[in-house]
Amino acid sequence: MKNLFEPASVTEIKKRIESLGPRSERQWGAMTPAQMLAHCSAWMEQAAGLNNPPRSFVGRIFGKMAKKSVLGEAPIRRNMPTEKSLIMQGDKDFVAEQRRLLDWLDRFSAAGPAGCTTHPHCFFGPMTPHEWATIGYKHLDHHLSQFGV
Repeated sequence: MKNLFEPASVTEIKKRIESLGPRSERQWGAMTPAQMLAHCSAWMEQAAGLNNPPRSFVGRIFGKMAKKSVLGEAPIRRNMPTEKSLIMQGDKDFVAEQRRLLDWLDRFSAAGPAGCTTHPHCFFGPMTPHEWATIGYKHLDHHLSQFGV
C-alpha cells in the first residue's frame, strides 16, 4: 500500500499537486481547488499533531471499523463526512495553498514516523505512524482524483 513515507509515492503526489490548476474542474463535492489544498494541509497538520480535534461520538462507535475499511485497497469513497475544523470556507489563494501543501508533504515525509502525532484521530481513534502515512496518501489521492489529477 502506498504511503507518505515512501519517496516515490510522495514524488507522485507532488507532481499531481503541481499539475492542479486554480480552475481545475471538480468531479464531485463542493470545494474549489484552493479550498481542497487548504483542507489537505489542515489534515497534514492534524497528522503532525498541530491540531487535535476531539474524538467524535460516532467515531468512538464506528471509527475502528471505518479505519480498517479506509486502510484497505479500495479508494476512499466520495462525499464522506469531514471533521468540522477541516471544512474550508471562503476564498483561498491557490498558489499559497499549493505551496503550503507541497511544504507539508516535504516536512511530513522527512520527519518519518517520529513526526506523526500520538493523539488519536478525531474519527478513527488511535493510529500508528504507518496508518497516518497510508491514510494521508489515500486522502490526497482521493482529493486529487476529485479534480481529475
